[in-house]
Amino acid sequence: MMTAVFSQFAAYNRWANARLYAAALALPDEAYRRPIGVFFGSLHGTLNHLLVTDRLWLRRLTGEGEHPDRLNAIIHDDRNELARARFREDERLISVVEAYSDSDLDRAHGYQTTSGQPHEQRIADILQHLFNHQTHHRGQAHACCSILTGKEPPSLDLLAFQRGVPAPSISLD
Repeated sequence: MMTAVFSQFAAYNRWANARLYAAALALPDEAYRRPIGVFFGSLHGTLNHLLVTDRLWLRRLTGEGEHPDRLNAIIHDDRNELARARFREDERLISVVEAYSDSDLDRAHGYQTTSGQPHEQRIADILQHLFNHQTHHRGQAHACCSILTGKEPPSLDLLAFQRGVPAPSISLD
């Protein structure tokens, strides 16, 4: 049962990121990078932070992939490259989640925190944090889009995903 819930969250995460990135990529570059008072400064900083933290957690869970050294790292300055990396990471997250069984999710997993301290948590708790963190900062990025355009960006509600509202097709030529 828990595997189905986390698989849904991973698919929702990909869907919501596609909808958010469609709005972000439609902005003029100046607006996209404008500091507007959110924790990571701008929409660009917030979207980079989300990629940073997914990479940190996926590296902790799998032992593979990049491990950024700062939570405010700018992994990609070019937003099309950032979007490509985001979409690849979303697919990777789906694959990782779908490989777990319910018994795997209940297993304790050891890792080091960003300060180097050893820690251990159930995999289910790690995934709950990862998806909750995504939702938290994606909400900030969604607010950035509202502030920068004066309009309501596309809905990111889980219910919209569950009802089959489509994700946009994004061309990153």
